[in-house]
Amino acid sequence: MIMPAPIRVLLADDHTVVIEGLKAVLKKTAPDIVVCGEARDGRRALALARRSQVDVYVFDISMPGLNGLEAMARLLLEDADARVIMLSMHDDRPTVEKALRAGAKGYLVKESAAEEIVRALRVVHRGQYYFSPSVSELLAGSGRRSTLAAVKKIRSSGLTAKETDVVRLLAEGLGNKQVAAKLAISESTIHVHRRNIARKLDIHKQTDLVRYAFREGLAKP
Repeated sequence: MIMPAPIRVLLADDHTVVIEGLKAVLKKTAPDIVVCGEARDGRRALALARRSQVDVYVFDISMPGLNGLEAMARLLLEDADARVIMLSMHDDRPTVEKALRAGAKGYLVKESAAEEIVRALRVVHRGQYYFSPSVSELLAGSGRRSTLAAVKKIRSSGLTAKETDVVRLLAEGLGNKQVAAKLAISESTIHVHRRNIARKLDIHKQTDLVRYAFREGLAKP
């Protein structure tokens, strides 16, 4: 009988205890999953990805140098089929939606990651989405719609993670110059983002953009 190939995983988190904890769980409970690489920052994760065969990536959102969202965005530019699970201490709507818009296939909350990591990796490896229960509830709107429908709605806007940041900051009352400073990019780049946002959302008035941000939970009224 031919055994299926193991699921190859790359773990990236700047906290050694997190990586070691996940590795211990996988070694003890999942012989079909192999950790083929580990990194403490996004740049190292990308370097490993380029020279390793990886089936599923697990990226912490808050890593130094290059955070998980930025690392995932660059990875997807090189490999559009890459399957990435985001790992975070936070399960608030703006953070979760930002991860989904950027291309994440899963989202694990750190406090329950050890209990969920095996199932999450297997589900995402099959080409499906996986979310921690609190995230699924958030996306599904307490049962008013399915989690998958919510994901499709979020992804359908087509906004990148950076464009989502621009919308959020504009809705908070910041001007172009202030948004540029916050995101450490030029004011001319902000103008480009705003043109792309207007085109993708078909929203051309500042007041309508603010309403959109409030409605989608990107900012609070």
